[in-house]
Amino acid sequence: MRFVDEAEITVRSGHGGHGCVSFRREKYIPKGGPDGGDGGRGGDVVFQAEPKLLSLYDFRLKRVYEARNGQPGSGRERTGADADNLVVQVPVGTQLFELNEDGERELIVDLAVPGQTIVLAKGGRGGKGNTHFKSATMRTPRFAQPGEEGEERRIRLELKILADVGIIGLPNAGKSTLISALSAARPKIAPYPFTTLSPNLGVMQGEHGERLVLADIPGLVSGAHEGRGLGHKFLKHVERTRFLLHVLSVEEIPGPDSLENGQDGDPWGGFALLNEELAGFDPALGRKKQVLVVNKIDLWPAEHVAWLRDWALRDHPDLLMVSALEGTGLEELEYRLWSLLVAAQRDSAVTGKEDDND
Repeated sequence: MRFVDEAEITVRSGHGGHGCVSFRREKYIPKGGPDGGDGGRGGDVVFQAEPKLLSLYDFRLKRVYEARNGQPGSGRERTGADADNLVVQVPVGTQLFELNEDGERELIVDLAVPGQTIVLAKGGRGGKGNTHFKSATMRTPRFAQPGEEGEERRIRLELKILADVGIIGLPNAGKSTLISALSAARPKIAPYPFTTLSPNLGVMQGEHGERLVLADIPGLVSGAHEGRGLGHKFLKHVERTRFLLHVLSVEEIPGPDSLENGQDGDPWGGFALLNEELAGFDPALGRKKQVLVVNKIDLWPAEHVAWLRDWALRDHPDLLMVSALEGTGLEELEYRLWSLLVAAQRDSAVTGKEDDND
């Protein structure tokens, strides 16, 4: 299924059923009083956050969601049946905005909790039957109340995926290969930039059934916080991750020959570039916890890798060096990710807040 994170739809709740105009007519009571029943209530349109859903793709195929109308009342004071509510499921992390006639939007709700629901359009009330209008001066009311009309709203849906780890990096950093190696995800992989044009989700399974969700955020570029390279479209998915896995390919690092044996230059410029983009989009993103990883070390000779390890010990002692393609260093990376997840969950339990996932 294609990943879609934006859609616009129309929702309509059901109309209330009409009240009934009826009079009691029995064998020995030819001129009985009014006995028209009330109409049933129209169905509500309810949205619910569903953890199993990962995309808004279905909302590109179906644009109108309508609940049923309530049934009209009938004689003998029988009330019409209420309509069932229409429950529409969306992925956890979906924001719902109302669109006005000018196309401006206003946030209604952020469905960030599994099972969270909201009534977007309330069904109309059923009309009263003519039995309600009998009085001392009006013995035979020949009218009833019509059902109340339902509501109609134009809604914009925007999905910010919820993940424990957001994998970021420059195009062609090997993020798709890495998420495949760490989880059950099987994204499209090719040796050229921008293969990934939408976020991929993967799940790491622990020994006791624990789950760690990873999101491969498409390759960001310089100017992403200004919208360049679909920057805004992808940066929003980074906001709800607990921490970031920042990947840099050795292809983006000048080798020891280029840096004159480490005397000049900075091999970590790729990390700095994306950190500037994160902070430019939202300063909170620039402060989010990161695991720094250099990928594709299989492309370098062993002596160059050793040279880079020595430099990392000085500048970034916690940096990990891996080859997602060959599996080198992945065990240590997995241990680091699990450790950070446990720490984040412990902090959340203490503070009562979801770290930076707000």
